[in-house]
Amino acid sequence: MGFPKAARLLKTDEFSSVFSLRPLRRSAHFVLYMRWRESAPDALVDIDATPHEGRIGIVVGKKHAPRAVTRNLIKRQAREMFRQRRTALAGWDFVLRLTRRFDKGTYTAAAAPVLNTLCQAEFAQLFDAAEKAARKRRTTDAKTEGSESYTVAPDPGHAPPNRPLRPD
Repeated sequence: MGFPKAARLLKTDEFSSVFSLRPLRRSAHFVLYMRWRESAPDALVDIDATPHEGRIGIVVGKKHAPRAVTRNLIKRQAREMFRQRRTALAGWDFVLRLTRRFDKGTYTAAAAPVLNTLCQAEFAQLFDAAEKAARKRRTTDAKTEGSESYTVAPDPGHAPPNRPLRPD
């Protein structure tokens, strides 16, 4: 299964709106930003993605990963980890940013198993925190939805179950 374009943050404004918030979680090399998306994106490019599924933007600069092979490896792994958890992160926009260089002594090549394992462990930690925050938001929304009171009866002939009919 591929990674549809509708699951990515593509525009500068989309990145900026997520970056403007406080980071959700930090790891040794990455920072994850998270923002609730109130409305669906203007135009969906791919029919495989619904407007309510999560979207991600990945920022891996040359300053922290000078070799293109390393940058591409990090992006591929991040997309794959996000793809696996995308439905659990529905309605959220994420930006994952590399903030520190990997120590050259840790790995010898860009595709070294040590680098793969390190990235996967950090991504798992970050996305576990994101899933926890998303669940917390869903349960909070469900609680507040159930406690809302009616100000106007939906149908003039019927009253909400716990309130008497208001005279007109």
